[in-house]
Amino acid sequence: MKDDQSIALNRPAPQAIDLLLTRRSGSAKAMTGPGPSPAELQTILTAAARVPDHGKLFPWRFILLRGKAKAELAARYEALAQDRPDPEKAAGVLFKLKTPPLAIVVVSRVTDSPIPAWEQLLSSGAVCENLLIAATAMGYGANWITDWYSYDPKATALLGLGENERVSGVILIGTPTEAPLERVRPELDQIVSEWTP
Repeated sequence: MKDDQSIALNRPAPQAIDLLLTRRSGSAKAMTGPGPSPAELQTILTAAARVPDHGKLFPWRFILLRGKAKAELAARYEALAQDRPDPEKAAGVLFKLKTPPLAIVVVSRVTDSPIPAWEQLLSSGAVCENLLIAATAMGYGANWITDWYSYDPKATALLGLGENERVSGVILIGTPTEAPLERVRPELDQIVSEWTP
């Protein structure tokens, strides 16, 4: 017989299924304040950290970008943008980082372990998805982005990333000012097969 805790953890959650079936990424330019309260942010981060993690390595960490510090980082990125092949375009995409009140940088940190690096990276991607789901479940707009500053060594150095670290995603969170757009989704019969011997 199952104990009370396992029964509670395996209860049906139709609202969660509805959220997964209707989730859409919010537009960064349509996000404003307020962002999550401290208690809400704690819940969002706690949910994000409950991902599959083979070996219990915690191969990820979070960097919070808010307020004046986020504006300062964006200004430093603007300076770095001038050295990009298309400076105007590189600076132009920074509105995505500047507009929402909160950005959470998910940093993948692969460690030397019997667990393959690929599995550690997948766990970091799952963290990004959990952040989106948790923020959306609380009524916020959320968007998972990467851009040149996620890969530029000078930009990642500003975040203090180590040699074994990479940006898995920047999760933008804020109060939506418009409904997110729907986009084309795959037809299941085009992406599902069943293996038979």
